[in-house]
Amino acid sequence: MIITRTPFRVSLCGGGSDLPSFYEKHGGCVLSTTIKKYMYITVHPSFDNKIALKYSKTEIVEKRNEIEHNYFRQCLNDFNISGVEITSIADIPQGTGLGSSSSFTVGLLNALYCYKREYVSKEKLASEACEVEIDKLKNPIGKQDQYAAAYGGLNFYKFNKDGSVDVTPVLMNKESYNKLEDNLIMLYVGGIHSASEILKEQSKNVTSAKDKENNLLEMCKMTEKLKYELENNNIDYVGETLHKSWLLKKTLAKGISNPEIDKYYDLAIKNGATGGKLLGAGGCGFLLFYVPCENQEKFREAMKELKEVEFKFDHQGSVPIFVN
Repeated sequence: MIITRTPFRVSLCGGGSDLPSFYEKHGGCVLSTTIKKYMYITVHPSFDNKIALKYSKTEIVEKRNEIEHNYFRQCLNDFNISGVEITSIADIPQGTGLGSSSSFTVGLLNALYCYKREYVSKEKLASEACEVEIDKLKNPIGKQDQYAAAYGGLNFYKFNKDGSVDVTPVLMNKESYNKLEDNLIMLYVGGIHSASEILKEQSKNVTSAKDKENNLLEMCKMTEKLKYELENNNIDYVGETLHKSWLLKKTLAKGISNPEIDKYYDLAIKNGATGGKLLGAGGCGFLLFYVPCENQEKFREAMKELKEVEFKFDHQGSVPIFVN
């Protein structure tokens, strides 16, 4: 049996610049961290040589091409693997803005490499996950989630015009790192979204509307500035950056925000948050806020109708946690 554990990610700034329609023209960058909320994938030889897949539903089939789940079908075909039972279990619901689809893909690829007893690097995991999701399955998404899931940690990702990705850890002293971790609060607003639909519109907009393209260029500058400020231990700058980038992000496509999200965001700012954003492509899921320690009691009281999901930062990325 193989079990892999792959983290979800929280993007702080730059989301959208990882879409090929943008980075192939300008280059892009994202600053994000992974958190200790995980996707678990198990792979085990099946008893009867059939393929059994257990996720939000159960599939039992004779042949790979009979598989309904397109990610499972694609990956098992790529690895030429049959006669297995695979399960996926997650700490967080899918479609809530934490990169769950890419965490699934990275975790599945890692598990299949382990099953074949082959070593795979983090770069290969990330790039092959991008190939599966973007090139083979034609999802209109970016590259940040796959790289975050594979590498783990607090990183600055640079998306080059040629499609390559540079991964640079964001280095801070321990006290600053702990302060950042303590001052980020994540609240669940509910619902699920189709990230691909929002990203498809966003990709179209940044190539056809100059103002939206310029807004994304400005977000990239803010992402580079955020890296600089974090590495100089100016952690409170996160709140300002989250706020400014959220205002810009809302202009990129319809459906990124809605009246309910705007209501909660405004309430949070009035009660101690210095900035925040909706995680993921938009529409629903989790709101992330930067709240200085001295404001957190007031903030939590004002926002108590939303479920808080406590988290710590992950440092490892996708790893096998059981191999037998």
